Amino acid sequence: MATVVEQPQDADQPTQDTGTAEATASAEIMEIRARINEIDDAIIALWQERAALSQHVGATRMASGGTRLVLSREREIMEKFRDALGPDGNQLALLILRAGRGPL
Repeated sequence: MATVVEQPQDADQPTQDTGTAEATASAEIMEIRARINEIDDAIIALWQERAALSQHVGATRMASGGTRLVLSREREIMEKFRDALGPDGNQLALLILRAGRGPL
C-alpha cells in the first residue's frame, strides 16, 4: 500500500481551489461560492417544480381536447426572458420550455 505524503503548502500557491493564495481573498471567495451553491440549489428546485407544473398544464389541456402547446404562451415566455436577460434569455427560455413540454 502506497503512503501519501502531503507536501507543505507553498505560500504562493492557490488555496482550496480558489485561484488565489491570499488568505483573505480565498476566504471571501469560499463565502461567495457557498451562496452561489445555495442559489444553484434553488434554481434546480424551481426548474424541476416549473417543469412539473408545465407538464401538468399540458396534460390537462390535452385531456380536455386542447392542443399540445399554445404558441402565443411560448412567445410570451420567450419575450419575457429576452427582455429581462437579453440574447441569453432566448436560450434559457428555450431550455425552460423544453423541460416543461418536451422537444418539438
